[in-house]
Amino acid sequence: MPAPIVSSKTVVIADDTAFVRDRFATALLGAGHKALTVKSAAELLARIRADLSLIDLLVLDLRLPHAGGIELVRAIRKIDEGRIPILVFSGTIASAEEVRDLAALGVAGYVNEYSAVQHILPSLAPHLFPDNFNRRGSPRVVLGIPVAYRFGNTIAAALTLNLSKGGVSIRTMSPLPQNAKVRVRFRMPGSRMDIEAESRVAWSDRRVGMGL
Repeated sequence: MPAPIVSSKTVVIADDTAFVRDRFATALLGAGHKALTVKSAAELLARIRADLSLIDLLVLDLRLPHAGGIELVRAIRKIDEGRIPILVFSGTIASAEEVRDLAALGVAGYVNEYSAVQHILPSLAPHLFPDNFNRRGSPRVVLGIPVAYRFGNTIAAALTLNLSKGGVSIRTMSPLPQNAKVRVRFRMPGSRMDIEAESRVAWSDRRVGMGL
């Protein structure tokens, strides 16, 4: 079976708490990505100036020492002109007004800084690999439910990343090759009946999973 083609991404983790920086860095490094950690606004802005063309994603604590909040994001946007996708640690949001201001500055979303390590990469994956997650015409629902799938004589179990009318993304570090035919079975929360269907692998990445 040919190995899926994968790409390594560079992510900046900006947080003044070592526990948060280290956990996110561990998750990214374990999946073969590059993690650049900074603990102050000055370090962050210097890193962006130095490595702008290399950075694929910024995960940001809005309350970095000495220059936090909306003004920090504005300073970043003056340097990168909106090029870098930014995720903000949800626990550092101060108000609904701040959320509106961040949206106006093009912030891509929010992530829980205290997520379990095994949940970190799936939460970042749609922003690291947007082409893989934007192939469906219908809205996606983020939902982690048990799923079983059969490929030839092999049966495997995993959890879903998200579901939509057009397909399902599965979290697995052993994805099947693109275009492989798969029979999938899962049960929606609150339902007494399984959903079972024939499907085909639309995308495959061993650092994230696969989409059917």
